[in-house]
Amino acid sequence: MYFTDRGIEELEKRRGAEEVTFEWLAEQLRTFVDLNPDFEVPVERLATWLARLDDDEDADE
Repeated sequence: MYFTDRGIEELEKRRGAEEVTFEWLAEQLRTFVDLNPDFEVPVERLATWLARLDDDEDADE
């Protein structure tokens, strides 16, 4: 188990039943980076990865 799995598990446990929009998620990520500028690069990488998830599927077609 990676260290980050604990946070992911807590997120799933506390908010797993909620529905959110990507607009809401983007705003939360912006707020997080504003409060924690050292995490700008990892958050940017996560956001880019999430944005491009379907790109791999399109490439296979």
